[in-house]
Amino acid sequence: MTEQKPKTKPRTAAKRAPRRGLRGKAASEAKAQANPADAMTRSSPKSDPKPPTPKRAAKANVKAPAKAKTARGRKSAADAARASRKARFAVGDVVRHRFYPFRGVVYDIDPVFANTEEWWLSIPEEIRPSKDQPFYHLLAENAETEYVAYVSEQNLLPDNTGKPLRHPKIREMFEVDDDGAYHAVFISRH
Repeated sequence: MTEQKPKTKPRTAAKRAPRRGLRGKAASEAKAQANPADAMTRSSPKSDPKPPTPKRAAKANVKAPAKAKTARGRKSAADAARASRKARFAVGDVVRHRFYPFRGVVYDIDPVFANTEEWWLSIPEEIRPSKDQPFYHLLAENAETEYVAYVSEQNLLPDNTGKPLRHPKIREMFEVDDDGAYHAVFISRH
């Protein structure tokens, strides 16, 4: 009687490693022990012409894009924290700077820092705010002039003076009601 071969190859311990819960570097090392030639082709980011997705990044040992979901399809904890954080101020709110003598009306909000690295580095390090917070675009003014400002949430406070703003662009972007509140004309109210 001849011995029959099994229809599937028996799995080696190294190939079973990911199913037993090994992840990341430990799983890569287990795969490399099972088939060194296969591990060599996957460890070089240049050998894979496609951009790194989280799954390919884990195989190629390269960093995945920051906004990508994890290999299991969930957002990272940092992405979830950013998504769940709400801006303290809204479009049309009048605010003032915590340290510098200017105030303005919010006309746009970035959920996190979205300016140039050059602009970021121009801020003195000892007062440089965290990038991981809302940043506000303001039609701003001080005692001498009117301008556009980009300010982190941590450096803004509500302005409760009730004084009207004089920035010339306000008439183009906002309607002012009887109570002095600013309503953006570029946002439809439902």
